[in-house]
Amino acid sequence: NIMLFMRVLLCQGVLQNNLRKGKTQTRSWCSDGPVADRVEVRLNRLDGEDNGIVEVLMCRERARNSLGRGFVGQMRELVSSLHHDAAVRVVVFRSLIPWADLKERAQMSNPEAELFVHGLRSLMNDIAALPMPTIAAVDGFALGGGLELALACDLRTAAHSAQMGLIETTRGLLPGAGEKNALIAVRMAKVAMNRGSEVDISSGMAIEGMCYARLIPTRDRQEGMAAFIEKRSPRYIGE
Repeated sequence: NIMLFMRVLLCQGVLQNNLRKGKTQTRSWCSDGPVADRVEVRLNRLDGEDNGIVEVLMCRERARNSLGRGFVGQMRELVSSLHHDAAVRVVVFRSLIPWADLKERAQMSNPEAELFVHGLRSLMNDIAALPMPTIAAVDGFALGGGLELALACDLRTAAHSAQMGLIETTRGLLPGAGEKNALIAVRMAKVAMNRGSEVDISSGMAIEGMCYARLIPTRDRQEGMAAFIEKRSPRYIGE
């Protein structure tokens, strides 16, 4: 309704103002202390005038919030619980993800990597399908999957210091979470209409999936991740 929409805009405005003034500590890995129990995602419910607003805090401090299998699994469980929580009116994602856990990815077999990417895409779809408004509060780095998570939200607000990008392409990888084209749907729809294209969305997504599947087993993909871990320039051979 209109009152909820106004509340969301007010919430976004407050976040934006606080980010600019450095009052919102989104850059810290987690606001709730060390993660000795391996809990990598936490929920903070605000009260008082902010009752109904919840913050999703990402707490994978040991790996600087990078996207890993355990992290994705816990986030999917939390998002699923929010979907059915009638007390939640607005969700704010804080302490965003700077990048994927390429060290963990380098240890995955090709089938494991495909399964991980499938789970990551499911997570982004789950966030996009939440029935309440979602806001990504970005301060610091939001790269790769972190940027795609922000794109999965309804609104984004960022500090002047925020840095965003899909830099995995420099390591032989494609953005795999499925949200990179979320905000250009209208533009691409107009292009399709002007050109008389006959490719439906299912076919288009299938083509993207096939391209990604062809990339996963390549030696260049593995070389890109190895170069990142070893802090050197990649040596691609076209295989």
